[in-house]
Amino acid sequence: MRKIYWYLTSYVRKYGLLLLLTLIGGIVVFSVIVPSLLSKIEKQTTNYIGIIGQFSLDRLPDSISSQLSVGLTQINADDTISPVLAERWTVEQEGTNYRFVLKDGLTWHDGTPFTTENIQFYLPNVETIITPRDIVFKLPAAYAPFPSVVATPLFKKSELQHWFFFRKPTIVGIGTNFSIVDYEKKNTSNYLSELIVESRSERYVYRFFLTEQDAITAFQRGKIDQVQDLAKIWPIMKWDSVATTASLHPDQYSAVFFNHRNPIFTKNIRQALAYATTKATPERRAVSPINSLSWAYYAGSKSYDTDIERAIERLLEELPREKLSFSLTTTTLFEEQATTIQSEWQNLGSLAVERCNQSSQVQDKSLCANLGIEVQLKIANFPDTSTFDTILIGQEAPPDPDQYELWHSNEPTNFSGYKNTRIDNLLEKGRQTNSRDERIQLYQEFQQFLTEDAAAIFLEHLTSYRIERL
Repeated sequence: MRKIYWYLTSYVRKYGLLLLLTLIGGIVVFSVIVPSLLSKIEKQTTNYIGIIGQFSLDRLPDSISSQLSVGLTQINADDTISPVLAERWTVEQEGTNYRFVLKDGLTWHDGTPFTTENIQFYLPNVETIITPRDIVFKLPAAYAPFPSVVATPLFKKSELQHWFFFRKPTIVGIGTNFSIVDYEKKNTSNYLSELIVESRSERYVYRFFLTEQDAITAFQRGKIDQVQDLAKIWPIMKWDSVATTASLHPDQYSAVFFNHRNPIFTKNIRQALAYATTKATPERRAVSPINSLSWAYYAGSKSYDTDIERAIERLLEELPREKLSFSLTTTTLFEEQATTIQSEWQNLGSLAVERCNQSSQVQDKSLCANLGIEVQLKIANFPDTSTFDTILIGQEAPPDPDQYELWHSNEPTNFSGYKNTRIDNLLEKGRQTNSRDERIQLYQEFQQFLTEDAAAIFLEHLTSYRIERL
């Protein structure tokens, strides 16, 4: 036995370090590298997708957030709301309290139980009361759209194993098949450069780019095989090796907004400019700020189809006391459309001046010159919505038809400065009642009065493009 002991101790002294390194190497190979390789082999598809914009783990694109998790509720295609993590909800205390009862047996993707204590939404001035089974949100005032607010996907903070010994912070979701398996950040910033998301059968590698041009360049160099949500048409879309899919978004629209603080924009002037502006084809046409698929949408809203004669009539009805000179601000995305509108409005002014001088009903011909519309075009990457005359931009319709933030007189987010007591009253009632029938009536009436007043010129629903390598 003593001889065996000597042999063993001599062997360990001579080869001990090698044995230790071999053991560690084996652990790494079989616990990290082999499972990782097997995981990649098992994946049926890997999708390399370009995303435009700056995002972090705390603020992911909606498309990725909904891929990774769900909320207490979900918003359906027609903007109705149905429960997901919640089994049901009730409205109490005259619409100021919302009680959500959770489903049984819910677990996060990491296997830990999902409880009411995990539910965290950033809701200023909202008090929450939790029990093991339900959560109550106490609002400062009645707010009918609240069930759509808690459709936001829920996440909890966790850690991601990274190369066996290391861990880095991550988030985990609930209720879907996908989880984050890795990510990389841009240099020392908090913004993502790459995010890898997997299910048992699919793997998505998202790569993030600041501009559409950056994403197109990466696509051409083979770094990604798909780019989502392109806002404009690129030459690469005509290549035989590229498939392009256009998606029309009924919850997004472009419109010309007036600065209602500027006294030049009387109702007659607004209506005249609306009649003079070319509109989109019927399938793309937007006539109000509410999603055209929403249960509250009113198809009978005044559409202001192009009619130059009506436009001239509106101008001549009350001649302006000062020159119709103002700016039209927009982004590079809408530059071509804005140039067309500039030309249409100035052409309207020329025709109106000519008609005014020929009209026997106009006594003071010196006022006719004021109808000569002059439009200065201003293009900016990020237009200032606090200083403009007219502005052509895109807007997103909220899931609920509530339009309080954009059109109510007292809201700071009402950037156009529109004021109308009747509109205010309809918006206030619309968010205070939970009756679907009453809300439909209120929001359809809202659409009728808003469009009749030409509060803005609603143009078209926005189209996005996806390109994919064939």
